[in-house]
Amino acid sequence: MLCATTRFLFRRNLTVITSSASQLLQKHFSADSRQILLWSSQISLLSPSIKIEFSSPVSSTFGLNRTMASQSESKSLHDFTVKDAKGNDVDLSTYKGKVLMIVNVASQCGLTNSNYTELAQLYEKYKTQGLEILAFACNQFGAQEPGTNDEIVEFACTRFKAEYPIFDKVDVNGEKAALIYKYLKSSKGELFGHNIKWNFSKFLVDKEGKVVDRYAPTTSPLSIDKDVKKLLGVA
Repeated sequence: MLCATTRFLFRRNLTVITSSASQLLQKHFSADSRQILLWSSQISLLSPSIKIEFSSPVSSTFGLNRTMASQSESKSLHDFTVKDAKGNDVDLSTYKGKVLMIVNVASQCGLTNSNYTELAQLYEKYKTQGLEILAFACNQFGAQEPGTNDEIVEFACTRFKAEYPIFDKVDVNGEKAALIYKYLKSSKGELFGHNIKWNFSKFLVDKEGKVVDRYAPTTSPLSIDKDVKKLLGVA
């Protein structure tokens, strides 16, 4: 049992932590972004020793998962094999020397139209200079990608003229997350946790297969133009 003084100090420190996190969200994120970021935060107290746990995304405010981080040190993206929309193996070493943007896509999201439109524009602009976009369908966020692989590809290619590959539908979070997404998340965590927050989260990978940056779902593809140019070495 905790004495009265210990309980008071604990409550006071917890209030400070919660207030600081709230102020950080207010300062740096829009209302929509805050809703995404806080979707799974929770606090649990364990006995006999007190342990504060914040489920993703708040957890990494206080510490990173070192196990996941260590996984990123021994691999590059080129070491992975994934499935295309037809179920065929794709060795990502075929993308050596290319700058990659990797994004989890969905057909029924509020971000679908703007992201698919700008992804097509960005790809058209830089595809001959070494940019490849790898899109992975995912149905984990609001069940907003319920279709089959064929339906997803038809939607992207017909409505948005997507010329870049759409891969097999995968999980990006949880125990069944695709290995490529475990690697991506371990390479570039976020202030509020490793987990992918929503549809259209983006990763930028250099020509050597190393993850160099990560972007929120609300970051528009065209706003990443300068980062793409830098990796491509385009003036």
